[in-house]
Amino acid sequence: MATGKVGVNNLNLGQGDIPEVERHLLYIGRTDNAELQGRVTRINAMSDLDKVVAEDALGDNVKAAQLNGKQNWTAGIFGLKADDKWEDAVDIANRTDSFEGICIVDIATDKANFDAMQAKATELTSKLGRWVFFLAACPGIDSENQTWAQYEAMMLALVGDVAANLVTPVPQLNGNNVGVLGGRLCDRSVTVADTPIRVATGNVLGLGEMPVDSAGQPLEMSTVETLANARYSLPQWYADYEGVYWTDATTLEAKGGDYQYIEWVRPVHKLNRRVRIKAIRRIGDRILNSTPPSIELNRSYFRKDMLLMSKTTQIGDITFPGEIMAPRDEDVIIQWPTKKKVQIGLQVRPHNCPKDIEVNIALDLTNPADMEA
Repeated sequence: MATGKVGVNNLNLGQGDIPEVERHLLYIGRTDNAELQGRVTRINAMSDLDKVVAEDALGDNVKAAQLNGKQNWTAGIFGLKADDKWEDAVDIANRTDSFEGICIVDIATDKANFDAMQAKATELTSKLGRWVFFLAACPGIDSENQTWAQYEAMMLALVGDVAANLVTPVPQLNGNNVGVLGGRLCDRSVTVADTPIRVATGNVLGLGEMPVDSAGQPLEMSTVETLANARYSLPQWYADYEGVYWTDATTLEAKGGDYQYIEWVRPVHKLNRRVRIKAIRRIGDRILNSTPPSIELNRSYFRKDMLLMSKTTQIGDITFPGEIMAPRDEDVIIQWPTKKKVQIGLQVRPHNCPKDIEVNIALDLTNPADMEA
């Protein structure tokens, strides 16, 4: 080379943050408020919802979500006209925004409604690489014509034999239950890996009066347990302990499936979103190859978000666990089946969570005087 040359390049290593989708839900339902129909209206914890929503089911649930979502809560609202389809609303909303979950406020009265939600969630993943869960409003009791026994029979039949592991059915016993649960899942004092059954999160807010049946009998924990065992998510309470809390957010997963609880769905979805971006950045980049140094480099690259999600928080003597357990070496595997295709396997391990606590107390009748003798 006859002359000296110097070139300086700025390399983009993709080390920046990925925008958070978590805790941002979309509420869809019929409304007479023309301002909300046909488009997404974005709201947050500071929105004056009395000026935004109408006094209808959509409005009641969004207000409950804001109340239970607390600080820095955000959401989207999509109002439907009488003949509009919620499936179309989901597609329109996803043209301009991404959501962690979708709450269908209009009552699901048929098994096909749950299948449609599962299908739409799967479609969003297939077409857009987006992962969502659904909260599905289900019938509350007809206080004029149903006893609790009749209501239980109807509700068990509604979800019987349904397999939809991205759908959580929520009976509208108080009229705003989907909003209460949706808000509780977005409370930033807890993580996406925390269950709404967690009592330390606090009692639910704005739920309203508990319903009665046609015989004037109030809702009892026996009915709550029956419905919860049938995979519904609803309020619960504890004798001699003030406040109303919540059951698990169970999904309509088939027996033995891995995603029976929303707190197992959400961390995996969170990792999906982040790893997808990382994988896109590696397309055509020979820094990812089959040599041992590259394998180790990229195991660290794809492990990074798992490490971040596993970070604990220490306050005094109390350690708050991360969203998942810290990844082990064997939790990240990279294999090359062909010269052009690489397969990356990640294994996510949730923490144990106490939902059934058994305490055994024994009586010690040892006589100290006998021991001294």
